[in-house]
Amino acid sequence: MPVSGESKDIMEIPEGVTVTVEGMKVTVKGPKGTLTREFPVTRINIKLDGKTVVLICSLPKRKEYALQGTIRAHINNMFTGVTKGFEYRMKIVYSHFPVKANVKGNEFVIENFLGEKFPRRASVLGDTKITVSGDIVTLVGIDKETVGQTAANIEQVTRIKNYDPRKFQDGIYIIQKGGKSNA
Repeated sequence: MPVSGESKDIMEIPEGVTVTVEGMKVTVKGPKGTLTREFPVTRINIKLDGKTVVLICSLPKRKEYALQGTIRAHINNMFTGVTKGFEYRMKIVYSHFPVKANVKGNEFVIENFLGEKFPRRASVLGDTKITVSGDIVTLVGIDKETVGQTAANIEQVTRIKNYDPRKFQDGIYIIQKGGKSNA
């Protein structure tokens, strides 16, 4: 961690991606779509220098240095999203009652979960696309945060309370996220 001077992060812009910087607002366009994000940080500057994006912070303290790394990670995720996209996989697990899951509008509907009469609903955020094939649910999108939060919403809505978790393991669980395997 630098104590004095200037901290710079230089990120190469991938082929086929265009970046626009207006103050602290970054727009990334690629083959899969467009992502825009505003970073409300005062001491870090974002500049476009040819085929690179440069983050500059003069005299960074620990907090500014950490924020610079966070902004770098968000911009790299934007690059990955508009070029490759993000894919999460979830598995429907049931042993007591067969679960039926489908998408209706901007809601993911889980029916007959633990034999309940009324369906459970999870909100689908952003432009996340969901497909259900058998007991595998696939979520695909270009924004890592909206795809991940949609998967978390689905997992949270099927959480069981007041039951023994050793016996009732029913639910919908994340098994793979963004190219990483949890299984």
